[in-house]
Amino acid sequence: MIDPAGPGKLGLDKLDLTSIEPLLRRALEEDLGTWGDITTDSVIPPETRAHAVMRSRARGVLSGGEAAAAIFRLLDPDTTIDVHLADGSPLERGSGILTIDGDAWGVLGAERTALNCVSHLSGIATATRQMVDIVAGTHARVSCTRKTNLGLRVLEKYAVRCGGGVNHRSGLYDAILVKDNHIAIAGGIRIAATRALAERRTDMQVEIEVDSVQQLQEIIDLPIDAVLLDNMPPDLLRHCVELVDGQFTTEASGGVTTATIRAIAETGVDVISIGWLTHSAPALDIGLDIST
Repeated sequence: MIDPAGPGKLGLDKLDLTSIEPLLRRALEEDLGTWGDITTDSVIPPETRAHAVMRSRARGVLSGGEAAAAIFRLLDPDTTIDVHLADGSPLERGSGILTIDGDAWGVLGAERTALNCVSHLSGIATATRQMVDIVAGTHARVSCTRKTNLGLRVLEKYAVRCGGGVNHRSGLYDAILVKDNHIAIAGGIRIAATRALAERRTDMQVEIEVDSVQQLQEIIDLPIDAVLLDNMPPDLLRHCVELVDGQFTTEASGGVTTATIRAIAETGVDVISIGWLTHSAPALDIGLDIST
């Protein structure tokens, strides 16, 4: 697996709230539009105060709590927020995540954006933790991919870390991953791999995708960092892992589900990458309850 963060790091462990502030602002602007929260403006008298608690309504793993708090503060800097659980914490039904006190306009105006954020990220963290738990006892690590929702990659990769997973490369810019289409255009896997190795910087990792034993044998003598074993059944994966024999990292990808991941892990692969963790994990049910 390509590890742009360097040995032993394997991903984004902490959110830089300053760097994601523009993203959070855009999310608020998307909801408020030109006219703002016309429902609250119509129904709630000015300067009305609100006390709210964000709670989990399902078991899972928290991610995005601090980001949700930042959303409330962006809309109304005078809002008082108590963060009760750190990202990565287990959630039970009824677990309190945030307590929010402030102008009702600010609380209601930020409510859905904040809930969308924490529900989506906690869903990713929860799904990741499930997969990590299934492969427990093997040395396989669970990773995400570049199959992220538009504009949310940093947040989604962070959520994978909250669930105990690791991150793949951040994007096209920070590591070389030669895939099937590169190989087809280049004219062969050996040609593509040799060119990638010749062009890489000293701090840049190179991974090559293979879909057969024959392709693996064509590059097995090259000083690559990792090989992506694509859509292989467990018996073929095991054979490829034995051929590699620890020369470089082995990564399995394709068709990974809760039903198949244990068998994949038991082949001896180092990493199992799963695209749906970020693009399709179901949101965790989290709500905001207001008391007056």
